[in-house]
Amino acid sequence: MSTIIEFFTATDDAVAALALPTGPGRASESLSLGNFDPEEAVIEWECLLADGHFDALVDAGEPRLVAGQEEDGCVVFALSPRLSATLAAAEQPELERAAMAWSRRRKEDGEIIDGEVAKSILSGLAALAGTARSRGEGVYCWVAQDSRRRLK
Repeated sequence: MSTIIEFFTATDDAVAALALPTGPGRASESLSLGNFDPEEAVIEWECLLADGHFDALVDAGEPRLVAGQEEDGCVVFALSPRLSATLAAAEQPELERAAMAWSRRRKEDGEIIDGEVAKSILSGLAALAGTARSRGEGVYCWVAQDSRRRLK
């Protein structure tokens, strides 16, 4: 089953939660992706870019669920302010190093994410985080299983 992933900006959790049924749509800046575990990825990215510790982040409830239930197939979660700020401030070489490390970690777990694709994902997300930061917004992620495609 494929996964639809859309990172987007929103002014707050209440606005972000409105994306639950159909995704953020055109009202928000967004980055559309698919077919990796975004909840695990944001934790790994925070570990790689901001010296986070995986177990400590999970124990702290990261990433923070904003709307939905994982059993339903659609969720909206928030990137931590620390990860958003780190992404927004990251230079390209730092993003590339983190992307390559993430790609290697995924390969060790049997999930293939090409290094160039990983670089593109982190670079796009860093740009989105920069936009969010300049507007005083947060970065969120809408995740849906293919069977729950959004209405256009």
